[in-house]
Amino acid sequence: MQKLFDISKFDSYKEDNRREVKKAKGGLPNDMWETYSAYANTYGGVIILGVKELDDKHWKTTGLKVEDKEKLLDNLWNLLHNPNKVNVNLLSETDVQSYEMGEDIIIVIEVPMAKRSQKPVYINNDMFNGTYRRTYSGDYKCPRLQVKAMLRDQTENTVDMDVLDDAEMQDLNSETIQGYRNRHRTLKAGHPFERLNDSDYLRNIGAAAISKEDKKLHPTAAGMLMFGEEYNIVRHFPEYFLDYREMLDPTIRWTDRLQSSSGEWSGNVCDFYFRVYNKIIKDIKVPFRTKGGDRIDDTPVHEALREALANCLINTDFYGVRGVVIRKELDKLILENPGYIRTGKVQMRRGGESDPRNKALMKMFNLINIGERAGSGVPNIFNVWEDEGWIEPVIEEQFDPDRTILSLEFKKKRQKKATEKKATEKSDRKKVTKKTQEQFDSILAHMNIGKWYKADEFMDVLGVKETRTKELLRMLVEHDLIETNKETKGKCYRKINNSQHFE
Repeated sequence: MQKLFDISKFDSYKEDNRREVKKAKGGLPNDMWETYSAYANTYGGVIILGVKELDDKHWKTTGLKVEDKEKLLDNLWNLLHNPNKVNVNLLSETDVQSYEMGEDIIIVIEVPMAKRSQKPVYINNDMFNGTYRRTYSGDYKCPRLQVKAMLRDQTENTVDMDVLDDAEMQDLNSETIQGYRNRHRTLKAGHPFERLNDSDYLRNIGAAAISKEDKKLHPTAAGMLMFGEEYNIVRHFPEYFLDYREMLDPTIRWTDRLQSSSGEWSGNVCDFYFRVYNKIIKDIKVPFRTKGGDRIDDTPVHEALREALANCLINTDFYGVRGVVIRKELDKLILENPGYIRTGKVQMRRGGESDPRNKALMKMFNLINIGERAGSGVPNIFNVWEDEGWIEPVIEEQFDPDRTILSLEFKKKRQKKATEKKATEKSDRKKVTKKTQEQFDSILAHMNIGKWYKADEFMDVLGVKETRTKELLRMLVEHDLIETNKETKGKCYRKINNSQHFE
């Protein structure tokens, strides 16, 4: 994991979404606690006391002395253990370090990302007005909906396990149930659930449960989502909406669309999954392979797409706004779902830790061989894309409202010609100057994933002429941090990963 602060690199740091400096000349600054909450509720970060940011974005110590240290630290630990200031202390002694810089000192506080069960981390004994999150531009106060989403995610029993006491078993779609059971029977012949009647079957897979209120069988939230009719689902999940958009012709708004609210089909999660999966694999080229005389029409790409689609639905916050949106474009598939990433973006990419937002839905998908329980699904998608030589997938996380976006491109990585490689190797041998490094960082920080930019848009940002701007952009293309549409006239550039800094 990348170290957030290294004293030897002090002169190269700037404030960003993981690092913030505070002067702290008059004691602990009050707004430090907003940053503490924001880091804890996002990805963690460091707060550096005794430093200010200059106009040119570089840092300078503010004159804290050794004699100030004890008073600051006493105040810090006292407030961390005061529930009227912060609801949870995430720090240990090793998270707070002090360093001498000439005659001054600085204090570095490394705030870890809070566990799901600890969120929201809030200040001033006010959950709905004292909960913050971190963006690249700073700390922002979470609206009520975001705080409620964190509260829903605290418990081990996910919300889809709840029994819907006011729903009846006949509210579920019998055709969807039979279709699901047929798939289960085909994939796992002789399974113990095979001979159960529908009521017992649904109870065993987690789609129904006995209510504590009337001791009768009712659908669970997962059962309603998976097998219900859309008009019944929205009674329990008012923001529920599933949307597939196919945009293969730029002259047409969409070439195909499937919406849960259309009234032309059930609108439930199960039917949406299979309808959409069949649409997104239409253009996947299947190599001719046989096993035991039978043709194999499944490939690692098919498996990865199943995983991506199921992962999107299983981790959706169905109380969240804007719904699930799947967009199929030429050479690209984008999957969006309401809800932040419960394990964090880094852990999601790394894998090995499964923490689905809807455990009962995951069980139902697993029973028909869809989805992974071991947290290896997303890394497997990245591995398949690497094996195919395609551009690496991109995971984005947006807040206010919370949203997770996975972008999959079916395009080969840019292959450098031999002459280009030699030229790049030659230029790489030249040490990148500090000023060039800063210009690279400015360009990357200015760009948003998925948006195209013209070269002249960076001239004011960098304060350099067009020739130099294009040279910097060319170098970033060579280092695979941005891409170009390759048009000589109207040439544009787009960032292809989430890097904010040139490495």
